[in-house]
Amino acid sequence: MRSLSRLPIPNSWHDIDACWMHKALARDCPGAVVDSVTLDRSDDGTNRRAKFSLTYAEGGGPQGLFLKAHASSHRWVHFRNGNLFNEARLFSTGIELPLEHPKVYASRCDYLHLDFLLVMEDITLRGADPRDATRPLSVDQAASGLKALARLHSQYWNQTQNKKLRFVKHWKPAKGWQVGLRKRIPIGMQRGAALLPATIGSMDAVHLVELWSRYIACIASSSKTLLHGDAHIGNTYVLPDNTVGFLDWQVVRWGGWSQDVGYFLQGALTPEDRRQNDRDLLRVYRAALTVPESDKPSQDDIWRDYCAASVYGLAIWLSTLGTDGWQDKVICEALVERYAIAWVELGGLENLQQLITALGVD
Repeated sequence: MRSLSRLPIPNSWHDIDACWMHKALARDCPGAVVDSVTLDRSDDGTNRRAKFSLTYAEGGGPQGLFLKAHASSHRWVHFRNGNLFNEARLFSTGIELPLEHPKVYASRCDYLHLDFLLVMEDITLRGADPRDATRPLSVDQAASGLKALARLHSQYWNQTQNKKLRFVKHWKPAKGWQVGLRKRIPIGMQRGAALLPATIGSMDAVHLVELWSRYIACIASSSKTLLHGDAHIGNTYVLPDNTVGFLDWQVVRWGGWSQDVGYFLQGALTPEDRRQNDRDLLRVYRAALTVPESDKPSQDDIWRDYCAASVYGLAIWLSTLGTDGWQDKVICEALVERYAIAWVELGGLENLQQLITALGVD
């Protein structure tokens, strides 16, 4: 898929009409003539989003579409963190992602105005059930998600020189990320104090950012693959056959597999389901990797890296809890609690230190 450079990015969702939609769908639905376009709903969060219903005078096409563009209030945060254009560029390459995700009909980057646009299918028309932290996955659904991540990781295992994906950044503890975390984590720790185990509640926020940075340095130094990068439960959906799909690819990165797996699994399950099933589920992930056995991490290394990954979700969601308007408070609190429990129960600090030593990370 190539970016549609002539497709204008609307200033308002109300500017979109049948002619605009015809251009957006021309490549995938060449015989379709859009007759009417109805804006069903829209919202502005970390990005601008809208859902549309369509009818056709001739031919046929999707009955509904989901559009996504930048949110002006968060544009500079996405740009600072290196995320602003990633998803639109990813789907402009035309590469095949070997897991369930929404079909993208058009993508557009406007680098001059720090803007982007994605025209995607409305997955709910396929019976998809978008999830968030208030509705955890079942163990079987989590297994489906891990198998999907394993397919993605396998396809790009140690292939960081892929020409179509040269724009994808390597994970590193960049200053842009650290600035936001240092600013927001102290607020999140105050707001979530009642949720935090004593060992975390007494932790200095600056120290937590340092631990997050050390973990990122580890996954930057380990064997790399293509990561979704933001595989928390709020970016998943479940199809009627229990297949789990992944939304929102803005944080796509090259890095160690554990960032996707730990972030997904520790946040997608209730603490009880996670503690009873995570070892078995990690075996599912390892078995699903279609790479030579000699390239697979050992089961012991998988466990160590998975446990160390808990600091990632803990720092990110304490930071998100410390913002206003980025995510619903109930969702933030649920994920803060899950990652905090995982950090303590899984010995996150000890396993992170072991990982640092094993990789020789300073």
